[in-house]
Amino acid sequence: MKYLWQRFLLICGVMSWLSVAHADLEIVITEGLDDARPVAVVPFAWQGSTAEPPQDIGNIIARDLERSGRFRPLSLMNLPERPTRAGDVNLSKWRTLGIEAVVVGRITETAPGQYQVGFELVDVFKGKGQGAGNLTLSGGELISGAGNVIEARQHLVQNAGLRMHAHRIADIVYEKLTGVRGAFATYIAYVNVDHSDSRYPFKLYMADSDDYNPRLMAQSREPIMSPAWSRDSKKLAYVSFEGGRSQIVVQELATGNRQTVASFAGINGAPSWSPDGTKMAMTLSYEGNAEVYIYDLATRTTKRITVSSAAETDPMFAPDGKHLYYTSDRGGRPQIYRTHLASGQVERVTFEGTYNSEPRFNGDPNKMVFVNQTDGQYRVSIMDLRTKTMQILTDTQLDQSPTLAPNGSMVIYATIYQGRQMLAAVSTDGRFKARLQARKGEVRAPAWSPFLDF
Repeated sequence: MKYLWQRFLLICGVMSWLSVAHADLEIVITEGLDDARPVAVVPFAWQGSTAEPPQDIGNIIARDLERSGRFRPLSLMNLPERPTRAGDVNLSKWRTLGIEAVVVGRITETAPGQYQVGFELVDVFKGKGQGAGNLTLSGGELISGAGNVIEARQHLVQNAGLRMHAHRIADIVYEKLTGVRGAFATYIAYVNVDHSDSRYPFKLYMADSDDYNPRLMAQSREPIMSPAWSRDSKKLAYVSFEGGRSQIVVQELATGNRQTVASFAGINGAPSWSPDGTKMAMTLSYEGNAEVYIYDLATRTTKRITVSSAAETDPMFAPDGKHLYYTSDRGGRPQIYRTHLASGQVERVTFEGTYNSEPRFNGDPNKMVFVNQTDGQYRVSIMDLRTKTMQILTDTQLDQSPTLAPNGSMVIYATIYQGRQMLAAVSTDGRFKARLQARKGEVRAPAWSPFLDF
């Protein structure tokens, strides 16, 4: 337990909690992919009662694709043309630039606050000459035909949903070009602290995955920690210290209604939802030592999972719900263990490095992300649980609180940069890195939502 507390105090000692007025984060790409695929997103045509559309959908899509690290969108100044429909795309012009795919679209105001949004994703290199539905002009240039259209959709969207709809289009484009479901139409939650606000210095926000539309979910004069999304993304669990003692709270996002699910004597911390959403793993100490428990949300009963004289914390259900992973210093230093819930069998998982903690999963039960200490540096790492091979993903300092995109492509985590705490992102192959710098102050404790149902 000594090492867990040393880690906690070390992190707290270097944090300078400042305000984040709007929780806006500036994404700065620090390491991109040399083989990022060249694509283009043409500004969507607008037909409506105002000079400009309510949202620049094309720009939102392009920025989503860029921050995935997988794509390199062509700058607007270099677009060879600005078609609005697939049939107007001159393939020859795009092929000359090496562009693989082009997104074109339209926004039409159908009523006040209501819009028809349509788009097509065009494969520039599919087909040769007049094949695959292409049309050849007299000058020998190729115009896109039906055979080049990878995807075409249109939807009726309300004004408040335009930006999220742009993320949905980016998800579709990403999936069609990579075969992996996109994770742009998701949310992130995080905590900021502003001690200049003497009334409510601690605030919990949720925002779109690109940090637009930040919404204040909770505020307190006491700390807020460890936000965790329910599996349907309709609730957030987190640790509150209101009243001077820790408690685990579940808050409904739509109504703001809160329910305290754990307020035992001692530690109430590190909530984690089960895959089916009916239970929650957590760390409690009401029986004397910090141990891992499972709380049944229906019966409101707890079941103790670990029995040790050491400290056990950071519980996380495996995606199949059959194992529970957690951090324990029962071997003298913090390492990650797992317990088979049916048999109670315990197995140590990590062996490399002097410290391993905060196990995290997405839908892949064979890939675990966690924080590893090697040579005195705390860094986000990933392990293939089948081969037990570990890869350090980051080169930042004092990394903590990793959270995975629901498609497993990216990790957001808290770190220290130039003496300030901020969020950072890294792809799960370690090749793409970015800082998510708060324009004001510092942020911590990120939590990425599961996929959203629309």
